[in-house]
Amino acid sequence: MNERLLQFIWQFQYFNTTALETCEGESLEILAPGQFNTNQGPDFTSAMIRLGETTWAGTVELHIKSSDWIKHAHQNDNQYKNVILHVVWDHDERVNSIPVLELKNRVAKILLHQYSEWMNSRNFIPCEKNLHTVSSIVWSAWKERLLAERLLRKAGLIEKYLEQNNYHWEESFWWLLARNFGMKVNADCFESIARSLPLAMLARKKNQIHQLEALLIGQAGLLNQDFEEDYPRLLQREYRFQQKLEGLQPLPLPPVFLRMRPVNFPLIRLAQLAMLVHESAHLFSKIKEASTVEKVRNWFAVTANDYWHYHYRFDEVSAYKKKTLGEQMTNTIIINTVVPLLYAYGHYHRDNRYKEKALQWLEQTGPEENSIIKKFKHMGIPCSSGYDTQSLIELKNEYCQHKKCLDCAAGNNILKQSGKQDE
Repeated sequence: MNERLLQFIWQFQYFNTTALETCEGESLEILAPGQFNTNQGPDFTSAMIRLGETTWAGTVELHIKSSDWIKHAHQNDNQYKNVILHVVWDHDERVNSIPVLELKNRVAKILLHQYSEWMNSRNFIPCEKNLHTVSSIVWSAWKERLLAERLLRKAGLIEKYLEQNNYHWEESFWWLLARNFGMKVNADCFESIARSLPLAMLARKKNQIHQLEALLIGQAGLLNQDFEEDYPRLLQREYRFQQKLEGLQPLPLPPVFLRMRPVNFPLIRLAQLAMLVHESAHLFSKIKEASTVEKVRNWFAVTANDYWHYHYRFDEVSAYKKKTLGEQMTNTIIINTVVPLLYAYGHYHRDNRYKEKALQWLEQTGPEENSIIKKFKHMGIPCSSGYDTQSLIELKNEYCQHKKCLDCAAGNNILKQSGKQDE
């Protein structure tokens, strides 16, 4: 038993409430368990109980042992003067005149066993064997909550971007777009490249694709060697000219190529990003006004210039293949760049139209493909859209990974079922 589990049991009244008595033998009825308090002070506020014939309203404090009251020095804290009930797992000592309720013989053993099993689990998620038992209503509502939490957290990151660039939404979009073009491995590197190349500078060069490529690839530190082919030499000369003109310094550490599929090599992604800048202007403003996600998808249907049809690296000729952004990468950009920016914009301006559009576009966008989603699919969990995958990633990273089963609606639902089985 731990205090968080005890709080959970009390909050949802997952114990036998028949013929309740305090440890002093007085009849007890729980009229309202109270509101869980995450701040300082007693664990539950606004509680109401009936002791004998008298009704009491106030706060409730929980401990594993009664003696923890003294151990935590609550007797010296005025915040605990309104406690009407001391709920404990084990009543080991009489510490004051506050009524005490002991729970250790009133909680279903199967619930305790289930929780203990989860805490010691090494499975992909603790409730892996039980997740299929969660009701569809609970699961649907929980996914919606997970998605809202994820988008609000991403909105917090975007808020930091805005604070750093004087609330320039297009610039923030550029930073996040570049970050996601770098994917997980090169995200920080690509974001740094974008930060070093303001949109105002790129706008002056946007009509010349080779200038844009030179700037992006040069800032990545990938034009510092001797080349055999004419095209990389051209980019190198252009970058050196632009470097002096704009006072640029390339990144100290270039992006990595290791353990990546060739289509995701940083050179290819930077060339595609250059083409996107070349073919579009004020992209976030256009996205805000777009009526469908298909219009947005069309704007991202870019292909790197002809040189890259035969290359994944400089000076290394490969079989012909057009370097289009691809459906999966486009989905990733919509899910991780377009939707969060749109949602954050709506949240910042308190305009639900943008937030609702962001959620609708997630539902209309194909699912992501990564190790987390593959494992959920293996468990038989539906993953048919970006809405599903973003919810599941949030569940895994923010709840399952930290074993916050008591704060999870799915875990709560399973434990509730466990409690009923032992009644």
